[in-house]
Amino acid sequence: MSTPLADSPEDHPQPRSLSDLFISFTLLALQGFGGVLAVVQRELVEKKRWMTREEFIEDWAVAQIMPGPNVVNISLMIGGRYFGLKGALAALAGMLTVPLVLVLLLAVVYAQFAGHPGVAGALRGMGAVAAGLIGATGLKLFGALKKNVLGPQLCAAFGVVCFVAIALLRFPLAYVLLGLGSVACVLAYRRLAT
Repeated sequence: MSTPLADSPEDHPQPRSLSDLFISFTLLALQGFGGVLAVVQRELVEKKRWMTREEFIEDWAVAQIMPGPNVVNISLMIGGRYFGLKGALAALAGMLTVPLVLVLLLAVVYAQFAGHPGVAGALRGMGAVAAGLIGATGLKLFGALKKNVLGPQLCAAFGVVCFVAIALLRFPLAYVLLGLGSVACVLAYRRLAT
């Protein structure tokens, strides 16, 4: 996990209270249909400025290797960073409460209209938009890799190898993550040790 955020409130605002944390993550969760990476990055880095792009990439990487949904993991990490266990629970509650109710309601509605061709087409269209959002966010965050210990070229090479292994060769995500992640960790450790 990255180091605590900067001391100056002007540089890095932080949640004012547990309620602020809860409401912020509730609003974030309500925006995350189909893919939350773009939404989370925009809200936490660009709008709220609770973290820098570099901190976001570090925390997102940790959130991805932890069990469970990435966005839930990052909400726990941020809540815990500012308010300890109470903050982690407030962020988690914000992330899950209203979306859970909405998903249950949508499940009831979907059960009634699942066979309708318009519903199937709408879901395919939302999938394409979500893929575009994730790609755009990846390109936006690529500039933050300039400060990465591995450097942008090696990071890009790892990204390409990961894409080829998962998307084209259809290797299981767990193997790719363990393999490439281990190699990247060893290389980063060696560069930091010198």
